[in-house]
Amino acid sequence: MLIAFSVAPSGTPAEGAERTDASVHDAVAAAVRVVRESGLAHRTTSMFTEIEGPDWDTVMGVVKRATEAVMPFGSRVSLVLKADIRPGYSGELDAKIERLEAALTEAGSEEAGSARADD
Repeated sequence: MLIAFSVAPSGTPAEGAERTDASVHDAVAAAVRVVRESGLAHRTTSMFTEIEGPDWDTVMGVVKRATEAVMPFGSRVSLVLKADIRPGYSGELDAKIERLEAALTEAGSEEAGSARADD
């Protein structure tokens, strides 16, 4: 199971938590720290963190803990989540990208061959 999620605080930070600018990098760092400590395969990009795990409960448990880690940084938290639920598959965090890259390479080779044939 793959989950892509983004979590961000809004509102006034809890007492003791500081946010000196509009950036949420400290809150995001707290969430990513939870993901890294989970031991699950993961990837963080500028907009989302992806997690791969064996089942719904395992992956959603990490998302819940990551969301809770962000709570002190605001009076509310926004969570955006997208799931790819495909029982019986693992290693898809990288495999999906590898299939995409292979398809692009193949399409590029076909286009190059077609262009040469047209010359």
